[in-house]
Amino acid sequence: MKAYRATGTFRNGRTDQDFTLDVVAADEDAAQHLVFSNFGSRHGTPRRFVNIASMEEIDPATSSEPRVIAHFRDQ
Repeated sequence: MKAYRATGTFRNGRTDQDFTLDVVAADEDAAQHLVFSNFGSRHGTPRRFVNIASMEEIDPATSSEPRVIAHFRDQ
């Protein structure tokens, strides 16, 4: 498993909201799926309104996301 950081925008009402989200996934495609499903479940935003500008692999130690910290805690 690897840590990825996604940045981009998503539709929040009538405006576009910037986001940065760190996720743990096996590969980049799985990370994109996690980002889309996160905004769909939390905000009810369809996938077509989530625009991922960049997806990069990161060092897990640089993340402040609780899910990333918990996954890489013992390593």
